[in-house]
Parts: sequence; structure tokens; C-alpha cells
Amino acid sequence: MKIISIEYIKCPPRPPIEQLLDEVSELLRLDRVTKTILVDKDYNLSVEDYKRFHALKILGVRYIPVSVGFEEDVDLTLEELGFDKDLEYDPLKVCRNHSELIKACWPTPLIRLNSLSNHASDVWAKLEYLNPFSNSIKDRIGWYMVVDAFENNPQLNTSRLIYEASSTNTGIALACIGKSFNLKIKIYLPQTVQRCSDAYIRLLGSDVVRVPEQLTIQAINRVRQDAISDSALHINQFENDANFISHLRFTSKELDYQLRSINLKPRRIVCALGTSGHASAISFYFKSRYQDKVEVVGVQPARGELIPGMRRVETGMKWIHYVKIDELIDVTRREAIEGLVKVASRDGLPIGLSAGAVVAGLEKLS
Repeated sequence: MKIISIEYIKCPPRPPIEQLLDEVSELLRLDRVTKTILVDKDYNLSVEDYKRFHALKILGVRYIPVSVGFEEDVDLTLEELGFDKDLEYDPLKVCRNHSELIKACWPTPLIRLNSLSNHASDVWAKLEYLNPFSNSIKDRIGWYMVVDAFENNPQLNTSRLIYEASSTNTGIALACIGKSFNLKIKIYLPQTVQRCSDAYIRLLGSDVVRVPEQLTIQAINRVRQDAISDSALHINQFENDANFISHLRFTSKELDYQLRSINLKPRRIVCALGTSGHASAISFYFKSRYQDKVEVVGVQPARGELIPGMRRVETGMKWIHYVKIDELIDVTRREAIEGLVKVASRDGLPIGLSAGAVVAGLEKLS
């Protein structure tokens, strides 16, 4: 047995995420690896360890124990395999490219909200608006979907074109990140999105198409057909497993380690629902890690309400059906605005409307 860099392993492409969830959950629950990964002398991965290898890879370990010919027993924690290396960044934040820039902003800060905390419980907020491009959590998926596409989708290396439907923030993130990778980006905006988004995304050097649909998800078929016609990659945040993986590997892990650093385990985590990527990944991570002792609540727009970047579950979400969400809370646009104003005025934090919706949802639970 020896421990080698995970990058040395030659393996088939990653399977759909639903085929890996059992393996990932077991790794998070045990917090360790108990068997070697089988390879041949040239480090070609064995078929029987295909899923276990990819489970380790999407968790972000840097090293894996391997053996040739037969499986060996080991007892290695995930941290011994580099699970926590994603949290190590240059404190001076000197960046040569967009990938280094976004990582320099992680972990995003975790701050106690005095306006919502009391003697019975503390409320903490993860400040995703401190991401550098769209000032939102969408920077995470924009960056990781591009990185993942270069690794797993040969089409991007050929066409250098990405098409995507967005309600603004993912579009901004892709427009910025695309420059670092020499990509041409086309963003499709629904009619309900504010007009300033067109100008801003064009300013960033990307093309913008206004579509008649009201919701981003409703424009998917249009974007898909245009991408096929133009030999572009439809990166599709609503179905791209890199969305879920980015929040499993980075967002959830950051939150876990931040809370551990102050000797806390979360009792409840409240998330806004859009693609369902971050809410689903957070639920999966914490319920696997802490044996379902953490309650996860999803916040969605009330029927007939429009909150930018958020959707109701019945409009179609992929990953939420693979995990357990303990409760869904409906919030109106007015309630979301009131939540935003409360935190801005009392805590001095300029949160966005979806975060305001989370505040409103949390208050309904209290």
C-alpha cells in the first residue's frame, strides 16, 4: 500500500451524482477510509473501485491509499488525505488569475447576527455577498462548473462557447470567469429581470439575449437548442452536477469547519431555494456528517410571488429529491424585503433579497 496524489489516477469520467451519494455519505459519516483503492501498476483505476474513487474526489481529498492486485485494510482519516486542504489559502491574497481570486475569498465569513440572536439561540450568517464577481453565492457554481467542464467535457476545449440562462448573478459570474479562461459567454435573461442586468453583463464582454419567459428555468429548452445549433456548451446550472459538488466540497465544508472552530454544531440551517444546489448539498453534507441531527429548512417564494433567484420546488429542482429537507417555508416578496431591511438596519450588513427571504423564513420558524 502507498499513498499517492489523487491526480495520478487514470479513471473513466465521473458518473451522475446520484450514483455516488451512498459512497459519499458513508465517507462523511465515518470520516475515514478503511480500504485501499485498487489500481494496476500504471495507476489505472479498477472497475470495482470506480464509485469510491469518484466519491473521494468530489469531497476534495488530495491523496488516496492505493494497492495493486488486492485490497488492503487501512485506517486513514479524511484530513490525513487532505480533506481540509481546500480551506488553506494565501492570507495575503495575491492572485494571478480568477481561480486564485475566488479561492482567496474563501471561506466567506461567518458572522453572528445580533438582531436575530437571543439567550436561547445564536443565529449565524455566511456572507456569500463577499464573493468577488457577482457578490453572491453564484460565483461558486460559475467558477466550478467551468473548471469541471474543462476536466470532463471535451466540447468546451473545442468550442470555447458557453450559453446559460440566468436571472443575473450566475450570468455575471460566468461573464467574469469566462475572461480568465478565454471563453465567449452568452447569457439568456428572462423578461422579469431588471434592465440594468443587460448593460452590466455586456460591459463584462458577454452577449445577452432577452427571452419572453418569466422564469429562468422556462428558458432552458431555448438555450439548449441555440447551443446545439452553435456547437456551444449549455452549462445548465439547473442540472449540472458540478453545482451540487461545488457546495458539497466547498460551501458545506467551510461552514462545518467554521462552526467547529468555535465548538458549535448547528441545530438548524435555513437556505433559500433556487436551483436547489446549495441547499441540497448542505443538507446532504450535514445529515451525513452528523447522522441527521441537523435540521435543514428550505425557503421558497409563496405562490404567485416573484423573488429574483428563487423558485418553488414544484417548478422543477434536481438535487432536492436526493436529500432530506425537513421543512419548506413560503415567503412573500414583501417579507423578503422586510428581512433584508431588518438585517441591513440593525446589523449593518448589506444582504440581498434571497438572504432577506431566509431571514423571513427563520422568523416564521421561531
